Amino acid sequence: MKMSPQMYQTIQLLALPVQELKAKIDEEVEKNPALETVEHNRDLSLDDISKKSSEGDDYSEEISDSGAFSQIDSNNDSKRMFIEGALSRPPSLQDHLLEQLLVQPVKKTILEIGKLLIQNLNEDGFNIEKIKILAKGYGSKDIKEAISLVRVLDPNGTCTDNFKESLIVQAKIDKSRPPKVVEIIENYFELLEKGKYKEIAKEIKSSVKKVINALDYIKTLNPFPGRQFSTEATIYVIPDLMITVLNDEVVIKLNEEEVPALKINSDFFEIYKNRKKIADKKTVKFVNSKIKEAELFIGNVHLRNHTLLKTAGAIVHFQKGFFIKGPKFLAPLTLKDISEQVGVHETTISRISNKKYIQTDWGIYEIKHFFSTSLSRTDSKKKTVSRVSVKHIIKDIIEEEGKRKHLSDQIIADFLKEKKGIKIARRTIAKYRKELDIASSYER
Repeated sequence: MKMSPQMYQTIQLLALPVQELKAKIDEEVEKNPALETVEHNRDLSLDDISKKSSEGDDYSEEISDSGAFSQIDSNNDSKRMFIEGALSRPPSLQDHLLEQLLVQPVKKTILEIGKLLIQNLNEDGFNIEKIKILAKGYGSKDIKEAISLVRVLDPNGTCTDNFKESLIVQAKIDKSRPPKVVEIIENYFELLEKGKYKEIAKEIKSSVKKVINALDYIKTLNPFPGRQFSTEATIYVIPDLMITVLNDEVVIKLNEEEVPALKINSDFFEIYKNRKKIADKKTVKFVNSKIKEAELFIGNVHLRNHTLLKTAGAIVHFQKGFFIKGPKFLAPLTLKDISEQVGVHETTISRISNKKYIQTDWGIYEIKHFFSTSLSRTDSKKKTVSRVSVKHIIKDIIEEEGKRKHLSDQIIADFLKEKKGIKIARRTIAKYRKELDIASSYER
């Protein structure tokens, strides 16, 4: 079935996070003179959503009905929280390398040296302090093994002194490299930069074509492997929603600080009302067309907000423990659970959840964070528990019990089964521990 432009716009707007929605609104206002923006700032409580949903009211009416909203005190920091709290940084080079290092099947000494080497890298991925000074006290064999290990981690070629050494390391790692590449970088790099291909070919006893092939290959390497993880470029994540607890009530707020409300331009509306009295039918036709487009766009934005708020309301319905008590109380939840609660297809929930974030009293989370598969319990409660919740429990156990003794993965598994009624395999404990970036009991 061919998708109509109207249906395409509906689906498109559902998927847009707040930053992209704002850009889309600006684009539509720019090209459609019948559209205007209007400021508003309203908050909807969970009770309001549940009440209106049970009554079967159309949600677009709720957005226009200030009586359905409870206003948060204008003196609070909600606006500032949306702006200042919406800050996220990408993983640093060190974070990325350490995550890989900690799962390597090597002895403790190599891991210790590896950690030192990784923390010693600058933003380019090159050594800051001389390795001999940095790793003083360790055996030369262990140091060499640790250097070799770090260098092959992603990105290849870190733990080197300069870009030329990094290129050599990257080329050596790649078994499919063209012949003579390493030799050219090591001994004839300056000639290569000057374009003296014939001179290089003569020195390495090869053809000019092979030298040029080597050059083309070298261009695919990264002379500064660490720069792709530079934390200088800050990424701002703007939440689409704020969910907070005020006076024991869960309040859901759309981020309307970033996205303005829309209305029909009053001049266009006047022309439309008096269209039968206007002789210029071409103008009337243009006005009618633009108002129709504006109404459709406004309706689709309302539908997007409607679906987003109802989805948030459904998430709070299932995850109220999280919002009131914290991350350890995240319950198992699926797209199907939410789709049934909201009354839409699972694909709609998937679209509305994509790349959108919620600011909570416990931090900023992607909507998808609240969908977590379950683990069974062995206790009399017979309730399931989410995997995310189990991770937080494991972290707490290690932090609290670990102060007195180092707990192995098996001991943690036994503790969860006996004390928490959560049955989980030792290897799963190890997997979750690594995801939490917690070392093994031996390394701790």
